[in-house]
Amino acid sequence: MSFEQPVPTIVRDGDAVVVIDQTRLPHELTFVRIETLAQAAHAIAHMQVRGAPLIGATAAFGLALALREASDDVHLDAACARLAATRPTAVNLHWALARMRARLTPLTPAARLEAAWAEAEAIRREDRAMCAAIGRHGAARLADIAARRDGPVRVMTHCNAGWVATCGAGTALAPVFEAHAQGLPVHVWVSETRPRNQGLLTEWELREAGVPHTLVVDNAAGILIARGEVDVVITGADRIAANGDTANKVGTYLKALAAHDNGVPFWVAAPSSTLDFAAADGTTLPIEDRDPDEVRRIAGPGEDGRIATIALAPAAAPAANPAFDVTPARLIDAIITEAGVCAPGELAAQRPEPAHG
Repeated sequence: MSFEQPVPTIVRDGDAVVVIDQTRLPHELTFVRIETLAQAAHAIAHMQVRGAPLIGATAAFGLALALREASDDVHLDAACARLAATRPTAVNLHWALARMRARLTPLTPAARLEAAWAEAEAIRREDRAMCAAIGRHGAARLADIAARRDGPVRVMTHCNAGWVATCGAGTALAPVFEAHAQGLPVHVWVSETRPRNQGLLTEWELREAGVPHTLVVDNAAGILIARGEVDVVITGADRIAANGDTANKVGTYLKALAAHDNGVPFWVAAPSSTLDFAAADGTTLPIEDRDPDEVRRIAGPGEDGRIATIALAPAAAPAANPAFDVTPARLIDAIITEAGVCAPGELAAQRPEPAHG
């Protein structure tokens, strides 16, 4: 039995879509109804939806919402431009918009709205299938590790690349969920992933699924790897260049360095829609710089159980907030997509089909 999403991360509801409000996780599971292009763009930019695959699906549905108002070329182009500007690093966003544009542009304006809804749903459905395939391919690799050692396979991950970040079982966590469903013993080291603390979403997902795990601060990763307490590091990706250089949540590069220094395999799991063959290498990947207040402040439940934001540093404290870093291909042992497992230098075989018209 394979892992299934407990609840959909995005679903159409009439002329709107409903998404999980990830800014409230892991403390509250609440939902947001999105009815307009502006609301879709806000949800992506402010991380109510996050995770590269889910961002792409949300952009596709956001375009359908935009065409409810008008579906001529001017409005189509404007809506694509507004959505594309929300998050620069996650290439799935731009992939989904390119696919939607290729499907819609040849149609008459009158035919575009229903076609947009159908194409967005196809993207959602296909991402679910891709996540399941990533889970199967990755779980087979985890089984190989399990055959060589006693006890659970000890996986370290970073950020959140589980089911709440996708339309299916996740990317980096999909092999873990699949292995657990197959009865393969696993244990996950979950890094908190400052400053947005997406690792707390991973902890919540694993706890809800009954997967053994331990939450650690980001800076504990090096010593855990050096002490031989990690068998493999698996992360997701927001954009993978043609040579295998990979942009992911900031802090990923540090884990890759520690893994490489200690002979621990480092894997990247992502759907083929995350591959950017227009980028030759990591030097061309755009890195998003977010609001420095994310570094200075943190949100969580107070003693009364209500979510509150507190200051970690004074508002006047200088702060920088690069949201991603780039892990060079030389530090990556395998890239797992829905097509299978390959070395970073073999990505051409994973090239997705071009957007169809």
